Amino acid sequence: MIGSPDRSKRLAWTVLLCTLFVGSLETLWLTPPAAVAQEEVAEEEVAEKPAAKKAKKDEGAPATEGHSQENVVLWVLRISGAIGIFIIGLSCYFIQLVSRLFIDIRPIVAMPPELMEDLKQKMDKRDYKGVYQGIKEKDCLFSRYASAGLGELSAGLAEARDAMERTAEVQVVELEKKISMLAVLGSLGPMIGLLGTLKGMIASFMVIARSDAGIKANEVAEAISEALVVTFMGVALSVPAIFLFSVFKNRVASISATTMFAADEFVRKLANAAKAAAKAPVAAPAPAAVPPPKPA
Repeated sequence: MIGSPDRSKRLAWTVLLCTLFVGSLETLWLTPPAAVAQEEVAEEEVAEKPAAKKAKKDEGAPATEGHSQENVVLWVLRISGAIGIFIIGLSCYFIQLVSRLFIDIRPIVAMPPELMEDLKQKMDKRDYKGVYQGIKEKDCLFSRYASAGLGELSAGLAEARDAMERTAEVQVVELEKKISMLAVLGSLGPMIGLLGTLKGMIASFMVIARSDAGIKANEVAEAISEALVVTFMGVALSVPAIFLFSVFKNRVASISATTMFAADEFVRKLANAAKAAAKAPVAAPAPAAVPPPKPA
C-alpha cells in the first residue's frame, strides 16, 4: 500500500512553496557580472588577441577559439538552477509513485487467485464457516466488498447488494486519492516551467540593459537557455503525468467494476445455497417399536 495520500500532498506542497520562494528571491536578486569587470575582461581579451594570433602564426598552427567541454548533465543542472533541481526531485517522486501504483493497482491484487480458489473449494464442500473466515482473514478489494454483503445478507439479497455498492463507492474514492498526485504533478509541471521561463527571460533582459559597451552574446544565450531548459523539464514531467493519470483512472474503474461483479455473484451463490439448505426436507424420525400385547 502507498503511504498516506494526505501526508504526501502536504509534503509536496511544502517543498513546492519553499522552492518557489527560493526561486523568486533568486529572480529578484539576480546579479549579473558587473559592467566594469566585463569591460576589463574585454580589454584584456582585445589586447591579448593580436599577440596570441602572432604567436600562433609563427608556430604555423591555425587559430582556434576555446570551447567549454562541460558535461551535458552538469550543464543542465547549472543552467536550470534551483527550479530545475526541484523539477528533477519531482520527477524522481513521480517515478517512485508510478512504480508503486503499477504494483498496487492490479486485478490480481484486488482478487488474489489463491483466495478465489480457496473460496470455491469451500463453497463446493459447503463449508460456509470457512468461507466467512477466509474472507475476513484476507485484506483485499474483493474481501471488502464480500464482507459488506455478508454483513447485510441476513436482511435480504437486495440489502446486501446496496451495502456492497456503498462500499464500492468508498473504495473507488480511496483508490483515486492514490492517483491524485499524478494530476497535481501534471498541473504543476508547466507552471514551474513557466516560472523558470520568466526567470531566464528576466536574466537575459537584465544583461542587455546593463551592458553599456556591448551586449555579451554568451551571457544572453545562457539566460535564454535557462528559460528553455526549465520549460522543457516542466513539460517533460507534465505530459507523462497527465497520461498516466488517465490510464490509472480507467484501471481503477475497470478493476472496481470487475471486483464488484465477482463479489455480487459470490454473495448471490451463497444466499441461494443458504436458501436451498433451509428448504431441504428434514428426515422424519423412525417410528418407535410397538411392544407386543401382554397375554391375559
